[in-house]
Order: sequence, then C-alpha cells, then structure tokens
Amino acid sequence: MALQDPYAQYNTNKIMTASPAELTLMLYEGAIKFCNIAIMAIENGDMMKAHTNIIKVENIIMEFQATLNHKYKVAEDFDKVYNYIYSRLVEANMQKDKAILEEVLEHLRTMRDTWKEVMRRTNNGSTTN
Repeated sequence: MALQDPYAQYNTNKIMTASPAELTLMLYEGAIKFCNIAIMAIENGDMMKAHTNIIKVENIIMEFQATLNHKYKVAEDFDKVYNYIYSRLVEANMQKDKAILEEVLEHLRTMRDTWKEVMRRTNNGSTTN
C-alpha cells in the first residue's frame, strides 16, 4: 500500500473539517493565489499559465454566485460585484492584461479582509448577533 502525500492529506483533512465560513475564506485565499499566479505568468510571458489561473479565479467567482442566498437583499449587491469581477476577469484573460488582474486582486483582498472581520465578529460564523 503506497503512502499518501502528507501535505495533500493535511489539505484534504483541512477542507473536510472546515466550517462553511472557513471554506468561504479558503475560496477567497485561493482566488487571490490564482490571481497572483496569473499576474506573474503574464510578466513571464507564459500566457497558457495565465489563462489557466484566470479560469480558476473565474470558477471561484461563479461558485460564490451560485451559493448566494437570494432571500437576503444583500445577495443582490454581492451578485453585482461578482458579475463585475467576472467580466473583468474575462477581459483580463482575453487581453492578458496585468493591470485588470491587479484591480481584481484589490477587490478580492478587500472582500477577503471583510470576510475575516465577519468571521471574527461572529465567532467563525457560528453565531448571529
């Protein structure tokens, strides 16, 4: 029986035991990571790597949109923000435009930081105040 990669096993366990709030934070972190990789790929002239990583960010944004709870008014606002970010990602991918990706990265960081604050104030999303 082959031994599993301990790092991969740790990551799998981390995801499987995460709360919904922690999973959302992980998605934001992933989107930021992939956006950074795409920016570096453009700088290095690796357009395929840039494309692949922009698509990963697009997929995360689509996941955020798909999981919005539209019984709350604020979901409409988030939907508009996600639509904007997604359209900017498509544009950045078509043009391989680093400046657009940096703009998207700024939005993602702001949203991630806001989410961290929500988690802090609600005890990791487990209480409603």
